[in-house]
Amino acid sequence: MLKIEHLTKRYGTRTALADLAVVLDRGALVVLLGPNGAGKSTLFQLLTGLFAADEGDAVVDGYSLRQAPVQALRRIGVVFQQMSLDLDLTVLRNLQFHADLHGLNARAARERIAAGCAALGIAGDLQRPVRELSGGNRRKVELVRALLHRPALLLMDEPTVGLDPQSRRDLMAAIRAEVAGRATAVLWATHLVEEAEVADRVLVLHQGRLLADGTPVEVTAALGGRSLEEAFLRATTPASARPALEAAT
Repeated sequence: MLKIEHLTKRYGTRTALADLAVVLDRGALVVLLGPNGAGKSTLFQLLTGLFAADEGDAVVDGYSLRQAPVQALRRIGVVFQQMSLDLDLTVLRNLQFHADLHGLNARAARERIAAGCAALGIAGDLQRPVRELSGGNRRKVELVRALLHRPALLLMDEPTVGLDPQSRRDLMAAIRAEVAGRATAVLWATHLVEEAEVADRVLVLHQGRLLADGTPVEVTAALGGRSLEEAFLRATTPASARPALEAAT
């Protein structure tokens, strides 16, 4: 579903992403784990066409972002880190607007909106303005919206920021159901190790470079540590702060 080929992005003299190469298979839940400033948002900006890479390419479901950007972007759904719904419109109007942008006919849009909201337990909120919803339910609306056009690849950029533990679990469960039901490939960016622990695969990104790639167990072994959290902290903590980390663990 996604083939990242030696992507590099620079901002002046700073390299935000360095020669990244990754392949995501259909139906995989892959967590992109990295501290703040690791390059996660830069990667998502490149994959969604907000910025162009200095080098390399990304291929989505067979379509190159460089050579066929419209076709590639049609196959991507996105849940952004910052909430991007219109607060004054109802849930239904927000979703209908997105369906119109993707050219869905009225019947398909109606059926997919109803099914998506029912699956996430927000069918009763369709006529409510988004501003009346909790943070967790707003995220559910954004997930329904991202999946309306049946994307091959779903990008989730730190989607649980600001959510309570139950809402975070609900969102992860919904993603698991999507992966199982339609074999969608999911790339979930986070700095929370607990979210990576339940992934099929973990990519550890630090200072724009890929440090490890594998199952949570494989990544823990590759980076060295008694747990994924310890391995991640050892690999991404600055040398000056390591004595304090060693004392804490």
